[in-house]
Amino acid sequence: METPGNKRVEAISFDLDNTLVRYERSPGDVLQATFDKHGFEPIFSVEQYYARYDEFAETCDSMNELRSECFASLASENGYESQLGRDIAKAFSNERDQSNVELLPAADRILETLSREYRLAIVTNGAQDAQQQKISAVNLERWIDTVVIAGHDTPPKPSPESFRRVTRSLNAAPATTVHVGDSLETDIAGATAAGLDSVWISEDAPTREFDPTYRVDSLGDLFPSPWSREP
Repeated sequence: METPGNKRVEAISFDLDNTLVRYERSPGDVLQATFDKHGFEPIFSVEQYYARYDEFAETCDSMNELRSECFASLASENGYESQLGRDIAKAFSNERDQSNVELLPAADRILETLSREYRLAIVTNGAQDAQQQKISAVNLERWIDTVVIAGHDTPPKPSPESFRRVTRSLNAAPATTVHVGDSLETDIAGATAAGLDSVWISEDAPTREFDPTYRVDSLGDLFPSPWSREP
């Protein structure tokens, strides 16, 4: 009988942002630089942008369109002309370089090690062009067998469809696939709904609402893998 400590795993999917890669300049820093450089009043916060991102990612075909529609909506909701939001989005796009990302510490070592034993995938929410630029910028294709951009290829996480597509693409069963991510609400909830085990990367304790199969403090703790350790 298998237990969590000796489970057979044949495939692993990873979230992208803040799991494998991070911006060298955070979106908050870029938004503030945009306001400052162009003399815009800070009419919305980066937290408001984050809260609406997935909603617009599902309906927009590019990152520029996503920002334009999202920022216009935020401007209008905060009592400003929607065109001001579009102007800020254009300036933000000029300030942001989607390829200006770096691998998180230990990512290359972990991916190189795991790719020798498992089939690997990425499941990420976001605009297709932006996410693909990040993947290419750090050459994740060296290790990754398939990519699902949720919000474009499928409904955004936590919809289980993106995880189901990954397992089909990797010719793996949900029961033998593990998803790794930093978000309880999107990664852990979505993977669980699709029948996958999950690894939550966080130093915090999980909430009662979301229950990851495993928790590790950092990406580097994925080797030795938590599902192969003695129970």
